[in-house]
Amino acid sequence: MADFPSKVTTETSSPNSQSSQQGGNSLRGLAANVTIMMDGSFIRSIPAILMIVEILLGLLQWALIAGAPYTLLPVYGWVMFVAVTLWILTTILFFMILFGAQQKLTFIPWPLTVMVYFAGATVLYLTAFLANAASVDPFYISWYQRYYQQMAAAAFFGAVVTLAYGASAFFSYLTWKGDGGNAATTTVPT
Repeated sequence: MADFPSKVTTETSSPNSQSSQQGGNSLRGLAANVTIMMDGSFIRSIPAILMIVEILLGLLQWALIAGAPYTLLPVYGWVMFVAVTLWILTTILFFMILFGAQQKLTFIPWPLTVMVYFAGATVLYLTAFLANAASVDPFYISWYQRYYQQMAAAAFFGAVVTLAYGASAFFSYLTWKGDGGNAATTTVPT
């Protein structure tokens, strides 16, 4: 053990990160680390734009329903559950992809996982949209007539979000097929 060379360095981090941890300009160091990890090309892609549409219009849909007495009609419980749950999950997925979680969590088959998520979200949103649209009736009862336009608007935005989830499922399917998702085609000799 005495033969260990004295000129070997065992430093595993960069000097910039140590200076920011030791009270240097920590805000600048933190901002540099965040911008390095963020995938700027993802924001300009069609799947990211579709996810932003799903997040914004999904929020608008469930806000319209939440502003009405949705508990008086049981069908709106399902619509609210689907809208809020998929809004939360899509927001989380968007930020995970934006900040490169797929590079850190390599044990997850990301193209397949994203494709299955969007396909499932499309089916769930389709059922919620159909339930919402079927329950909009302008002649239901007097208290409900005040909320007719609100529920009709929620049904419209539900249809748009359903189409956006369907388009996301299609693009994630193309990504999955283009990524070599079928391992058998690459292992079979020609």
